[in-house]
Amino acid sequence: MLTTGMFLLEGSLLSPNPGLIFWTAVTFLLLLLLLKKLAWGPILSALEEREKSIQSAIDRANSAKDDAEKLLSKNKDAMNKAEVEADRIIKEGKEYAEKMRNEIVTKAQEEAKKIAAQAKAEIEQEKQQALNALRDEVATLAVKGAEKIIRMNLDAEKHKAVVEGMLEDLSTKRN
Repeated sequence: MLTTGMFLLEGSLLSPNPGLIFWTAVTFLLLLLLLKKLAWGPILSALEEREKSIQSAIDRANSAKDDAEKLLSKNKDAMNKAEVEADRIIKEGKEYAEKMRNEIVTKAQEEAKKIAAQAKAEIEQEKQQALNALRDEVATLAVKGAEKIIRMNLDAEKHKAVVEGMLEDLSTKRN
């Protein structure tokens, strides 16, 4: 049995057989040449193409990043300018509103003064008219009273009663 076991070891793939080594090397070299001619070129060109596309994508990404940073910077500048402009407009609006408020208050005060002066003038005029009417009435009553006194040729008591009657007439006409 030992002999059969040796035979198995002799013919096995683990034992160095020069013919097998030669043909394995020839097959490997032929396969290597065949792969180099047929597959190595396309594999390398595919790898180069892939490398170029990756590099192109990286370049585009860097370019897009630079563009985005520039755009972000421009947007920040525009926002800052817009904020400054908005602050200026708000300030001008407040100043204008304050100016308009002051003008309106001044006009209202002037108008109130005019109305008060006009009311005083009207009151004074009506007072003068009332006084003039009262004077006319008193003069008329005095003339009528004097006329009655002269006609009646009265004594002192009748004279007093006539004057009191005239005063009473005068007070009822005033109210």
